[in-house]
Amino acid sequence: MEMGKPLFFLLLLISSSLVVIVSANFYNDVDITWGDGRGKILENGQQLQLTLDHTLGSGFQSKNEYLFAKIDMQIKLVPANSAGTVTAYYLSSQGPKHDEIDYEFLGNLSGDPYIMHTNVFAQGLGNREQQFYLWFDPTLDFHTYSVLWTPNQITFSVDGIPVRVFKNRETELGKVDSNYHYPKSQAMRVYSSLWNADDWATRGGLVKTDWSKAPFVASFSNFNAAASSSNFAGEEALDSNEEQKLQWVRKNYMIYDYCADTKRYPQGLPAECK
Repeated sequence: MEMGKPLFFLLLLISSSLVVIVSANFYNDVDITWGDGRGKILENGQQLQLTLDHTLGSGFQSKNEYLFAKIDMQIKLVPANSAGTVTAYYLSSQGPKHDEIDYEFLGNLSGDPYIMHTNVFAQGLGNREQQFYLWFDPTLDFHTYSVLWTPNQITFSVDGIPVRVFKNRETELGKVDSNYHYPKSQAMRVYSSLWNADDWATRGGLVKTDWSKAPFVASFSNFNAAASSSNFAGEEALDSNEEQKLQWVRKNYMIYDYCADTKRYPQGLPAECK
């Protein structure tokens, strides 16, 4: 019997949705690597929770490595008084000359905004920090934090809104700045952790972790990782609407940019900032 077209497309849509659900299962995609039971996979693999108490934090890593990829993770950050805590979500290779693409969410006192800290390491060299406030409360619901890493650039996005673009300028700058490298040859895993960093995380370490509020919990959902494909070449170029959103974020929510820190670089800003 011939299947009607509407029914066929409905079944195809349902089938496609099932594929997405199966592919985003923490049991299949990650290993909890430390925490002595403080990291837990819940809801039949659909959610993961990391916990920090006065003794220890917790963390996980992806089972797979990626050399160029589109990574998405939905995160609901530690609520209320999260001062002193850091929720880290990043890609990294291994070794002293590792590459790394970072999100770190720096906790704060109740009512004060989180700081979203971003950084890029290549060949073991980082110091490319940009920091932002968010335009929503990241503790009330899940929000999607993405990295699109291609041979040409790295795009950080929040709920589909680009917040930072780091371009590969090795051909241009490699001859004039021996410290400039772009992550392009080392495969990286995805990592996340929740840990105590009250020696620096909140107001430079002035505000300490209030352990009476422990345990602290960060929640994760809908982890998706797509390895490099030819489609990335089209995705990496921002259209005019995305460019406007990028500039809106940077104008209204950026609070630190290493490329504007003349006190840090009194002899001149890094070549990539020019």
